[in-house]
Amino acid sequence: MGAVSILVLTIAAIAFSGIALLISRVVLKASTNPRKGEAYECGIPAQGSNWIQFNVGYYLFALIFLIFDVELVFLFPWAVVVKKIGWPALIEIIIFFFILFMGFLYAHRKGALKWI
Repeated sequence: MGAVSILVLTIAAIAFSGIALLISRVVLKASTNPRKGEAYECGIPAQGSNWIQFNVGYYLFALIFLIFDVELVFLFPWAVVVKKIGWPALIEIIIFFFILFMGFLYAHRKGALKWI
C-alpha cells in the first residue's frame, strides 16, 4: 500500500464518476422545458426571485449543529471499544467533551445560539 494505492483509487474514482456521467448523458434525453430550472419546494410554484439574502445566524446555527452531530460519529466507535481500552479511553473522552463544551460556551457567548 502507499502512493500506488492512492493513485489507483483516485483513477478508479474519476473513472466511475466519468462513466456514470457518460451513461446518464447517453440514456437520458435533454429537456428544453424552461420550468425545469426553476426552484421547487413542496409542489408550490416559485414566487419572486430565487436570490434572497439569509441571515448569517442561520449559517452559524447550522455549523454548530454539524459540530455536535459529528461528535456523535466519534462517540459511537469510542463506546464500542471503551471496555478494551479502559481508563485512557475515559480520559480521552472527557478531554473531547471538554473541548466541545468550550466550543459550546464560545458560541453561546457570541450569541450564535440565539434564534433570530
